[in-house]
Amino acid sequence: MNNIEMQIPMLGVVTDIRRDTPDIKTFRVNTITGEGKCFEHKPGQCAMLSIPGVGEAMFSITSSPTETRFQEFSIKKCGCLTDWLHQMEVGQQVTIRGPYGNGFPVDTVLKGENLLFIAGGVGLAPLHSVINYVLDNRADYGRVDIVYGARSADDLLDLKEIQERWMHEENVNVHLTIDRPQEGWDGKVAFVPAFVEELGFDPDCKVLVCGPPIMIKFVLQSLTKLGFEKTQIFTTMELRMKCGIGKCGRCNIGDKYVCKDGPVFRFDKLNELPNEY
Repeated sequence: MNNIEMQIPMLGVVTDIRRDTPDIKTFRVNTITGEGKCFEHKPGQCAMLSIPGVGEAMFSITSSPTETRFQEFSIKKCGCLTDWLHQMEVGQQVTIRGPYGNGFPVDTVLKGENLLFIAGGVGLAPLHSVINYVLDNRADYGRVDIVYGARSADDLLDLKEIQERWMHEENVNVHLTIDRPQEGWDGKVAFVPAFVEELGFDPDCKVLVCGPPIMIKFVLQSLTKLGFEKTQIFTTMELRMKCGIGKCGRCNIGDKYVCKDGPVFRFDKLNELPNEY
């Protein structure tokens, strides 16, 4: 898809809405004719969703490119547009345009590698597409470890899919944790960075991490203690994206534009930029 096509909104229809956590809903979007998803994308790319007269914003596409029937977006209620989206019902229309960004290098750098996914809270959303892409192309990748934490068990995104699919995949290890004890939770209680350090992963894999900035900061410290190099670690910064085409200047860091040069960056490349992220 060329740059002009990416900027032209398509009309889509919401065909399914599920509540994943108290403040996150996942929206399934099809073309207005119901023929499938609105466009092709790579794991980690984003799309612009809008409600005319209300606003528009950039969101990660959480469904895998291997899913041909629809695209999904897990959206946290945190502002005017997301409030409107959370009030939507199945059958209502939105406009959608994209895809934007570079995505994770699943068919190049990550192919054939052991993979470690580390996510906190809604940070699982951008990695969800990558994880399912890897599981749908299982023979192309090695061991998969997934570390995922949230404030409480109720805040764990996609828990049903994690328990019913991810935990049963061959050579896939899922490690769940919550921040503080909770009645009915008999799993791990720890913050994600400490849990990563406790699990003691060997630095024989590539790492994909996404979550609150403070979590990412301390996860990086934990990985460094375990012997990982910054060249092994990737993250995504899609929350900084605004227009998606490098014109508004909202996402620039030094001489880079997150929307054009990212949102996926390797950590050693981020270290070359001013400390603004």
